[in-house]
Amino acid sequence: MGSSTKREIAHNFSPHGIIYKDGSIDRLSGNEIVPPSLDPKSNVLSKDVVYSQEENLSSRLFLPTSVDASRKLPLLLYYHGGGFCIETPFSLTYHSYLKTLVAEAEIIAVSVDYRRAPEHPIPIPYDDSWTALKWAASHVNGDGPEEWLNIHADFGRVYFAGDSAGGNIAHHMAMRYGQERLPGINVAGTVLIHPYFWGKERIGNEVNEREAVREGLDAMWHVACPTTSGCDDPLINPIKDATLPSLGGSKMLVFIAGNDVLRDRGWLYYETLNKNGWGGKVEIMEAKEEVHVFHLSNPSSVNAVAMRRKFVSFIHEER
Repeated sequence: MGSSTKREIAHNFSPHGIIYKDGSIDRLSGNEIVPPSLDPKSNVLSKDVVYSQEENLSSRLFLPTSVDASRKLPLLLYYHGGGFCIETPFSLTYHSYLKTLVAEAEIIAVSVDYRRAPEHPIPIPYDDSWTALKWAASHVNGDGPEEWLNIHADFGRVYFAGDSAGGNIAHHMAMRYGQERLPGINVAGTVLIHPYFWGKERIGNEVNEREAVREGLDAMWHVACPTTSGCDDPLINPIKDATLPSLGGSKMLVFIAGNDVLRDRGWLYYETLNKNGWGGKVEIMEAKEEVHVFHLSNPSSVNAVAMRRKFVSFIHEER
């Protein structure tokens, strides 16, 4: 008999992806690509720009065309979700979300493409995301390679944001910024949408979740970070991070969803920042009956619209 070429499944995360024991992955969602464009409905222009020549990595930039040509706009660096394994800034889901947010908030946004697990495990997604920030920072004197940032970006009002695994990345960008800083860059705040935080000990409603769900979140983390010490690694459980009070920025907004298994981790993060000596302003907003990243699948729903309005007001409010 000939040897079988069938790959053995290590983790089945359908309908999102399947991880095989040989380290390969079948990405089942988030694969569609939409081109950058001028969207006539939102009046937002987008384009793709390389931020790392070495790794051939790009970001998708979004700029509202309705603003005055000389006006400086808050700069948002956005990190997409997908368990560190799927999705890109170029998918219909994230392209649509960012152009709507940019139109409503009147900001300039850099939607970051980072290399994904399992081929590129953590810390690579973090390192790529930091490289994108450094690339953006190269424009602070108005002589960087991208004219949109030279002309329109207000580097005194920089924000990090992301959903799910992207929320985890946004947190770590704020942590790294708090410890390293970048000349000419002022990170005003961070927005975490249903962030992918986890832990070894079950808290809150996690004890009522199906074991398969809990085990799936454990497994997803180990796929993304094979060298991890476990689910109490500060990379996935920031409550265990003794340096959490060094978080960069002066304000934080956490979005959670009532029917999301990650809900209680978001609450715990919020509560910890309120009492651990960080010193910034932290807010939380819960959509009671909603599921994980519902705002992406149902962007016109009442709760999704309310989320965007809160996001916009958070960016423009004074500390």
